[in-house]
Amino acid sequence: MPYLGGKEAVRELRRALSNPNIQSDPLRYRNVVLKVIRAMSQGVDVSELFSEMVKACATVDVVQKKLVYVFLCCYAHLNPELSLLVVNTLRKDCLDPNPMVRSLALRSMTNLRLPSLVEYVEQPLTAGLRDRAACVRRVAVLGWAKLHSLQPGSEIDASVVNELYSLLRDADPVVMVNCLRALEEILKEEGGVVINKPITHHLLNRLKECDIWGQSEVLRVLQRYRPQSEDELFDILSLLDSSLVSPHPPIMAATLSLFLSLCSSLPAVSQAALERVRGPLLAACGSGSREMRFAALCHIQLLLRSIPGLLGEHYKRFFCSYAEPAYIKRRKMQVLVELVNDENVVMILDELKGYCTDVNDDTAQAAISAIGRIGRSYSDKSLEILTGLLGLKQDQITSAVVQTIRDLVWVCPQCSDTVSSALEGCEEVLQDCQGKQALLWLLGMYGERVSSAPYTLEVYIDGVRSETSLEMKMELLTSTMRLFLCRPAETQDMLGRLLHYCIEEEGDMCVRGQALLYYRVLHCGIEETRNVLQGRRSDPSMGVLIGRPAEPISQWVSSFNTLEPLKYCSAETEPASRGSPEHLASVLKPNTDLPDNLDCGQLQMVHSGSDSAGDHLNRSAGLMSPGAEPCVTLSLSPAVSPEEFERLWMQRHALHSGQEPADEGDNCLWTEETIRCTAVPHCSPQNLHAAMQLVNIQTIAFSPSHSLPWKVFLYTHTLRADTSSSTLILGELLYTGEAHQKCSADREVEVEVKEQMEATADGEKEIKVTLLQQPRDVSTLGAFLSVLTTVIHTLSSEMA
Repeated sequence: MPYLGGKEAVRELRRALSNPNIQSDPLRYRNVVLKVIRAMSQGVDVSELFSEMVKACATVDVVQKKLVYVFLCCYAHLNPELSLLVVNTLRKDCLDPNPMVRSLALRSMTNLRLPSLVEYVEQPLTAGLRDRAACVRRVAVLGWAKLHSLQPGSEIDASVVNELYSLLRDADPVVMVNCLRALEEILKEEGGVVINKPITHHLLNRLKECDIWGQSEVLRVLQRYRPQSEDELFDILSLLDSSLVSPHPPIMAATLSLFLSLCSSLPAVSQAALERVRGPLLAACGSGSREMRFAALCHIQLLLRSIPGLLGEHYKRFFCSYAEPAYIKRRKMQVLVELVNDENVVMILDELKGYCTDVNDDTAQAAISAIGRIGRSYSDKSLEILTGLLGLKQDQITSAVVQTIRDLVWVCPQCSDTVSSALEGCEEVLQDCQGKQALLWLLGMYGERVSSAPYTLEVYIDGVRSETSLEMKMELLTSTMRLFLCRPAETQDMLGRLLHYCIEEEGDMCVRGQALLYYRVLHCGIEETRNVLQGRRSDPSMGVLIGRPAEPISQWVSSFNTLEPLKYCSAETEPASRGSPEHLASVLKPNTDLPDNLDCGQLQMVHSGSDSAGDHLNRSAGLMSPGAEPCVTLSLSPAVSPEEFERLWMQRHALHSGQEPADEGDNCLWTEETIRCTAVPHCSPQNLHAAMQLVNIQTIAFSPSHSLPWKVFLYTHTLRADTSSSTLILGELLYTGEAHQKCSADREVEVEVKEQMEATADGEKEIKVTLLQQPRDVSTLGAFLSVLTTVIHTLSSEMA
């Protein structure tokens, strides 16, 4: 026989199909048809044989019919006129006594996908719905959905829709499930199949008769039903109880999704359901299918957003095995970060340390990044491992560690001393551009603590002509300028050489422009340069302060059992950030275009209630009236570290512990006030942090959003335009959830704000606030409290 892929081979097949001797021998005829299908499956264009294959379908051989129908369905769109010749044969086969032939003919008629044949297909499909064989009814039901997809604008006859609804009670479970799928497709524009109480209970009672995917389909459709009473709800939940712990992950996931949908108003039941699926989820994580394991891990991450401690006891189930692919290892490490607590932190860090030397660079970097994220809560243990990895002197590991340390110091400034002592010698190993950038940032910020910092920068400055990375040059400029401010004698000469090269020889306009900016700033004086370059060294508010806040289940329930969790990756599970931490922080915070100082006079104050906090403070502390208040601005600089905040804050507790209070002449003031609002602003920490920063108030720590008592610690600096004096204000917002008010003690030296939110008679909440001011300035304190009140009212109105 000629070469299979040539035109001669197709002509040979045509001659064989037309040969009377072969047509008279059923076995030889079937073998020729099989050769045609084999050539078609190998990519050979055999559409020229369409007419011969149409003749071959007129046979009693079921195997030959199947082969011919496969060919016709593949090439019908290329030969719509000749396809009309097949219809008579197919309609005749729809009346065959063999149910297999009838179902095959119906399936082939709908798979031709030709709009011109719709009128010939409708009558056999209608008859197929009433066929005595279940296999024919299955095909006929899906055939109507295929017919609707050919002409989506046309309307299916109402009698057909009623027939499909009646088949929901068919004795065959596959027919029942196919009817659901067909009605969902046909009635898509009307919202899908109508799910009422009789249909719901019928489907639930027959759920066990369906196969795995049939049960998943039924459970998905039932999410649209809402029980009419609480008794009915718990009856449905009782029927679903066994499916919730099914060994089949698709059934378990679909059942849990339905559980959470039905129990949206019963958080205790939802939480109990999540705890019950713990076993099936862990079993799915050990599945032999890699895809199943990955999907299970992604959905576990989703559940941990609402119940962080759900799988804390089983953290060892998420340790990685050597043979697992990298994408599963990364997901497991992300889950381990979520499961860290005081009892297992040592075990998890030791396990992650082993992954840091993995042969796969991506896995090693993900492990180092995971150790850094754990370091936000357990900095000492994590830093011990990270600094130990620097001793390996491997380029990829050192680069990832330096980037992780850079990000860790940004959120945990207390680690800076340990980090500074560990940076010695890193420049000899680093070859990666991102690692070099991280090292330069650290040297610029903490160069006064690193003895070799000037010499390290000098090495990079001497090689700046051969440097190809734009980001490296700009980071080198900034770091050298920052180091010059703290170690001018050692850095002056190299800074001059760097500025000269960047201004006179550098061809990139971005680098040249930044060098010119720094050159002109230096001409304005050291103090001006210091104000421009020496910003905040850290942002502790981005760290994990009091655990991860639990999210309401309603925030992610709609994405459960879909593809969305597979691409979900929170900001906390991203690998080490690129560029400087300030750049990362600017992406997460919406106030990057605001000035460092905010004029309080530009804000419109809106207070609820007759005795607002500002009025109360005016009366109690003797402040000026609003019209007489001076021009006050708020500023975030200089930054207050968490240690300094705690030291100042504990001074107030010393007063309450029995020590003699300071007299009125002291330079401090404290007070307690109450702000009324319509709702407690239980927003996410990120939203609260962003809202406060919009008015230049820095949050330093906060409780999880729905915990009691709910606390927020914050600070800011006030500046008066008339006297150029500044004060530091520390504050605490407190809500205990109890209708309890405290009388303020004698207000003498410290000013503290405790906002306690309580339910009042008119349905409002009361936030008790404590403010601490140093030095005392009652007029600026009143202006600050007005700004804070506006922010609280804005947040509470959005939450109401």
